[in-house]
Amino acid sequence: MDLALQGKVAMITGGSHGLGKQAADSLAREGCKVGICARGQENLAATAAEFRSKGYEVLAVQADVMKQEDLKNFHDQTVATLGEADILVNNAGGRKGTADFQETGVATFREGLEFNLMSAVELIALVLPHMREQRWGRIISVSSIYGREYGGSIDYMTGKAALIAFSKHMALNLMKENVLVNCIAPGSIDFPGSSWDRFQQNSTPEQVADFIDRNLPAGKFGWPEPIGDTVAFLASENANLITGTCLNVDGGQSRSLL
Repeated sequence: MDLALQGKVAMITGGSHGLGKQAADSLAREGCKVGICARGQENLAATAAEFRSKGYEVLAVQADVMKQEDLKNFHDQTVATLGEADILVNNAGGRKGTADFQETGVATFREGLEFNLMSAVELIALVLPHMREQRWGRIISVSSIYGREYGGSIDYMTGKAALIAFSKHMALNLMKENVLVNCIAPGSIDFPGSSWDRFQQNSTPEQVADFIDRNLPAGKFGWPEPIGDTVAFLASENANLITGTCLNVDGGQSRSLL
């Protein structure tokens, strides 16, 4: 199926591994020019080299998404090298604290919100003027099933829930300008270096089997490819009536009705 994304410019945060790398790969496979950023230079360079070996047009920029100046540099380099961004994928995020608020503390809680919410808000502010001007844009943010129900650290859950709410508000205001804004809510996705990879390494086989039995109807952890393919679909014209939604990609893991 041709998703009609040839020549579109996509920016992806956290694009050197895991879900972000897969999102970038899925978009590049459809003909997008991709700009990826990540904190670690080694993984970033390896991913860029891998993408170029596949014939993809890629820009890799070292950036910490919690630093405004790094986000601006990522955006500016993308525009200068690939062109203005048509598609933004806010993938970077993660837990900073614990499930207990007092143990987490206000400073760490705020850090978690910066990581999971404000990094996306900052980048949206940078790409939105061009999207509105050309009356075409796709903003896709990776939230979590724990943005819709209890789970994870308190800063992570709050930040991911706020990301869904922010995206909904933006979507309803931008639909008439053909700028579509959506979220994806992954479940427990396993890839090298992920929190679920560490969980399996640090747990007994019996503990892992018990977790899967109690929480994962599919009988196994998820994997990145379905996330990347969902991103590519939401970026395409095939999804031009989908905005303001949050799609679970979780193998039925979420217990939420909404």
